[in-house]
Amino acid sequence: MTNSNFGSWKFGRRLVVLSVAAAAFFLLASDAGAAGAADRTVRFAESSVVVRSADGEHRFKVEMAVTDGQRSRGLMFRQDIAADRGMLFDFGRETFISMWMRNTFIPLDMLFIGAGGRITYIREHTTPQSLEIIEAPERNRAVLEVAAGTVARLGIRVGDRVEHAIFR
Repeated sequence: MTNSNFGSWKFGRRLVVLSVAAAAFFLLASDAGAAGAADRTVRFAESSVVVRSADGEHRFKVEMAVTDGQRSRGLMFRQDIAADRGMLFDFGRETFISMWMRNTFIPLDMLFIGAGGRITYIREHTTPQSLEIIEAPERNRAVLEVAAGTVARLGIRVGDRVEHAIFR
């Protein structure tokens, strides 16, 4: 190998590294731009839910994700969530529900809820920004997302009841 070939290889490698870095920057910038734009266009109505467990009644103020746009956005780009807050994803009917944590920066507990308001499946401590698919083994009407650790702290279990107007 001559010095000129080595120099070309070195230059080509730098060009590839710079190209990958530029692509990553533009991807992150577009996600951040999308976050800002989505903040202005996706709005959530607020409501309250009560989770009845063996340990008592637990109230949460929730944002309602009822449209495709709202469900797609969810809690993405949020930096924190209060212990008494959450998001209730209503799918309008019982269906197989798949969730993921793309662009979600906070760990969550997910409670999958059947049409009658019973919790059928719980996924605790989800991994922020993971592309892993999170789904219950059966059909559900809704998913309640709350701060990670809430399920353990409050003793919430499969079979507990969630009270909200969508389950009446």
